[in-house]
Amino acid sequence: MSERASGVAELYPILFEELVRRELVDDLGMGGDLTSAAVLPGNAMAEARIVARSAGRLCGLEVGVLAFRLLDPAVEVHRLSEDGDDLELGAGIVRLVGRARSLLSAERTALNFLGHLSGVATATRSLVERIEGYPAQVICTRKTTPGLRALEKYAVRIGGGANHRFRLDDGVLIKDNHLQLIGDLRRIIAEATACVGHQVKIQVEVDSLEQLEEVLDAGVDAVLLDNMSPENLAVAVARCRGTLVTEASGGITADTIEAAAAAGVDLISVGWVTHSAPALDVSLEVAPINAG
Repeated sequence: MSERASGVAELYPILFEELVRRELVDDLGMGGDLTSAAVLPGNAMAEARIVARSAGRLCGLEVGVLAFRLLDPAVEVHRLSEDGDDLELGAGIVRLVGRARSLLSAERTALNFLGHLSGVATATRSLVERIEGYPAQVICTRKTTPGLRALEKYAVRIGGGANHRFRLDDGVLIKDNHLQLIGDLRRIIAEATACVGHQVKIQVEVDSLEQLEEVLDAGVDAVLLDNMSPENLAVAVARCRGTLVTEASGGITADTIEAAAAAGVDLISVGWVTHSAPALDVSLEVAPINAG
């Protein structure tokens, strides 16, 4: 891992090995790579390089490399970049040496992971850069691609952001639907406080300054300020007086994030960086190795 990303918690292979294995099996099907088996001799050797076809922040190198190693442990891997590196157009990511069939059969699985995770990291980095100088931190949500939550949240961290809840049991977040069903915000907060342990944080979503007043002295830890204007965000931050963690959420884009940060919130949550970030364009370039 690069010096830039050295402060990020390590992504252990056990967290993604089964996922990569499943994607390989899904791609190979019951018959394997028919094209490579038909046109490439079994002993043909090749050298391949994965390169960046657009500039961005690299993420998911270990995940992509694992696709080749699971398919063929004999593939040699020579890293040219590391997670957290900012790649220029044409930059080399990794060099691979091994059986040509193995390199081509694992290619798409590896590139799918690398492109998507690097895209998430790149999108996060762009948002972080837009609010540089403000104390606010960019965070992601549980709006993740099914099966990819651990990887996408890792990519957000590589991009310089942080994570909101990973799962429902990470903390209490009282949202509008809870209020819709119960109808009494203070009662909900009291019941949640009585139910969870002292280490569990309680956050409440509010969509108006009037609703915020109900929670200011209710013993919660944080407020999610949903779809508020920058002006109302600033008022809400002032009313919280540093006693509650404030989070701006809802409709945050690259064009609006600076205004939210300028309002003084602690956190800015963005769902699209995980589920809709454009993939970084990466490709595999291959060349034969002559046996003689």
